[in-house]
Order: sequence, then C-alpha cells, then structure tokens
Amino acid sequence: MVIDPVARRTDGESVRIAKDVLSAGAVTKVCLPEEAEEFDRALARRGARRPVVVGDDRALLRAVSVLHRRRELADCVLSVVPVGDVMSLAHSLGVPAGPVAAARTVLDGVVRRRDLLVDDSDGVVVGALHIPPPGDRPAAAARARGGPADAAADAVPAAAGAGRDWLRTCQSLVRTLVARPPRAAGAAGRRPVHLRVEVDGVTVVDLDRPVEAVCVTPGAEGQARVRVRPLPGPGAQASPLLAEGRTVTVSGAHFRYRADTEVSGPVRTRTWTVRRDAWALVVPQSAPG
Repeated sequence: MVIDPVARRTDGESVRIAKDVLSAGAVTKVCLPEEAEEFDRALARRGARRPVVVGDDRALLRAVSVLHRRRELADCVLSVVPVGDVMSLAHSLGVPAGPVAAARTVLDGVVRRRDLLVDDSDGVVVGALHIPPPGDRPAAAARARGGPADAAADAVPAAAGAGRDWLRTCQSLVRTLVARPPRAAGAAGRRPVHLRVEVDGVTVVDLDRPVEAVCVTPGAEGQARVRVRPLPGPGAQASPLLAEGRTVTVSGAHFRYRADTEVSGPVRTRTWTVRRDAWALVVPQSAPG
C-alpha cells in the first residue's frame, strides 16, 4: 500500500480508515513516501505484491506513468483508494467514492483491463486529452510565457511611482468609455487555434479551419474517440466533428495540451496511439465492463 503524501496531509482520517480496512482483510505492507522519487521506488520494489495507491487522481496517474516507463504496466494490476481533492478520474473509471467502499473493492473487486493512449514522447493518457488546455486563454498563455497580459499596463514604467497609478486610472476610464469591437462567437472561451487533426492518416480538420477545442479519449476495442469543435461562423453554430481510430496526430502552430491533469507543450506536432488492454484496475464486481 503506497500512501501518497498529499493524501496524508489532505485527509488523514480517510487514509487511516482505508489502512484499517485493508489491514483487517489482507496482509499489507505500508509505504509512506515523502516525495515523488520515494513514491516511484516504492512501486519499483513491490515484488510480487499487488500495489494499492491511496491518493487522488494525480497519484493514480503517477503510478500508471511510472509502471509504463518501466515497461511493467501490462503485467501489473493496480488498485486505488481515492483520497484527496481531485478524484473525478478514479470515480469515472468505476472506483467507488469513500474510503471504506474503495478499500473493500481492493479486497473483493474484479480486474478490468483498460485501453491507454501513449504519445510519441512516451507520455500516457488514462482519461482524456484536451487541446488547448481548458481555461487556456490568451492572457493566461501570455503569463505562462512570461509575456505581458496587457500591453497598455506593460507600457507603464515600473518606477513611475504615483504617476503610474494616476495613468492607470485614466486608462481604466478610457476603456470603459470607448466601445469595444464585438467578439466573435467563442472568444469569451478558449482562443481559436489552427491545427491539423488526422485520425489513422485521414484529415478530420485542416489548418485553414480554426477550432476551439479538440478532445481525445481512449474508446473501446483499441479505438480512440476524437471530438473536434470548429469555430462557429457569424450567426451560425458549427457541429462537432467526430472520428475514431487507433492513431491521432495533431500538428500546426505551437500548441499546449492537457493529458488528464498534466499540461504539456508547446509542441508543433504530437501523435497518440491507443494501446489496447494496456493496464488493469480493480473495480467493484457490479461496475460496467
């Protein structure tokens, strides 16, 4: 049983309950890593024991990533007791909420194999891939690059003192008085991007058609589900473009993406491939296959 340090700090009582239930029903070895490297070593030294991760989605994803990098994921059966602030992925995979129910599932559940998305840099996606990352707006992107989020504010010298405050007040007043041009549909959300999305070598959308978002998830029977949301035209709604396939390649201008909880990039191209039945998770017997 590998207990994530974040889980111990976030909800020590749930950790204690899970440990008591598991210890009462099986012979357990408890590992209390304090940092990521110790977490990785605990998984590497598991021997013939079945690893149980007590932690949130990030701990589950770290376990999957570590075992994938060690090329041990296919031969390992993972169990998880969700504890922490971010647990939607574990629940979507069929793991019950609550430390007692989840711990009992570890003892009495069944093994279900699941597909995995693996990219050309050896990164993995368990739940969903989003391009661009949700909430990735122009100002946020500028701050991430270390650039100015507002050119007018950046133009004010840092040493202007009280004059700077007066100038900013005037700028704020001008912004409220000057009519702004109407925003295109979708401008209030994500910034449109120009991407080429190919599924099994077939182009779903090309660079000449801006899109608001791309979502890729492991589907069924070794197929990835792809959903592309094009930018709507003036006064019209654009229907999502749907596709399924084994490989998905996205290319174009530098883009960032979120794989489950991790944001990566910018990159110019990336290919994700479905690995069928790549990993195994213990879930309740009543969970859908």
